[in-house]
Amino acid sequence: MGIFIAIFVLSFLIFFHELGHFTAARFFGVQVDVFSIGFGKKIFQKKIGKTLWALSIIPLGGYVKMKGQDDSDPTAVNYDNDSYTAKKPWQRIIILLAGPFANFFMAFLIYFGISQLSPYPSPLFNYSHYIPAKVGSFSPISPAQKAGMEINDTILSINQTPIQYWDEISTAIQHNKGMLEIELQRNDTLISLSLMPIRKTIKNRFGEEIERQFIGIAPYAQGTIPPRIEFSLIEGIKFAWSETLYASTMIFKSIQKLITGSVPANQLGGVVSIVDVTAKASASGMVMLLLFTALISVNLGVLNLLPIPALDGGHIMFNLYEIIRRKPPSEAVMYRLTIMGWAILLSLMLLGLYNDINRLLG
Repeated sequence: MGIFIAIFVLSFLIFFHELGHFTAARFFGVQVDVFSIGFGKKIFQKKIGKTLWALSIIPLGGYVKMKGQDDSDPTAVNYDNDSYTAKKPWQRIIILLAGPFANFFMAFLIYFGISQLSPYPSPLFNYSHYIPAKVGSFSPISPAQKAGMEINDTILSINQTPIQYWDEISTAIQHNKGMLEIELQRNDTLISLSLMPIRKTIKNRFGEEIERQFIGIAPYAQGTIPPRIEFSLIEGIKFAWSETLYASTMIFKSIQKLITGSVPANQLGGVVSIVDVTAKASASGMVMLLLFTALISVNLGVLNLLPIPALDGGHIMFNLYEIIRRKPPSEAVMYRLTIMGWAILLSLMLLGLYNDINRLLG
């Protein structure tokens, strides 16, 4: 059951991505020949107007084929008024951006919907940004407890840096070396403490070993772990924007670390990993499934913006070149770059599949 849910989620997000391209293309008067979810042989198709809507046998992607635009053959151009290639470069860029934008917008809507399911125990990766800086417990070796801090104390500032949310505590601790001057509130009393943090080597979310400073405290959990978080309508909008931006930033960082080698290539996952983790998320409840769906949606948006020929980002680069040089790249150059882009994508897909199989085999 989980696998079917995962395939449905992935297909839905791909549909929404392609719907973004389709909507922008039709807005600018571009004829869309085919709108397909999946690749390969078509198992269902229906022509509505001039567009063939299809469901294909391999549900691992999708595409919108516009008149005068063909990723498999970049030389197959057409200059009719309703053709993609007849449109101005800035119009083509908007059509290309519409797909990734649709994914970011879908993630935003999902995060906003989650914010209104309050109160709930949040499994958010970034939940510490939304909970108060109130002490709930201490680690076995805690400089904060040794200095006189107590449970239910609320931290107000560290070295004169104002603190409101829990994640700001860690940021302030890492940015200040040496002794920390902490101001906190205990009931109605303001208290000042001085303490020296301890240093530990840990692994971050990318698997890198880093050295961090700790004072040995954990947040007040309000009866649940993770803590319950409640949002008003306006707070929900801010939350959705912040989480979409946060997820996008983390994915960009992951790509950067893969390119630089900070994260080994065997950590790259493919579509099998996506389906597997989505299926597991569906077994953990609706909120977790929605959160992972939003994360995949952001992932699709970010990856499609990469400047690789055959992806939206690569086509955007071609159109920016045309705006700057006032002439399009030669068909021969576009053809070679597109073939190279497909080679890169195929290599990454095969590497991801290889890693997925290795993980499944233990």
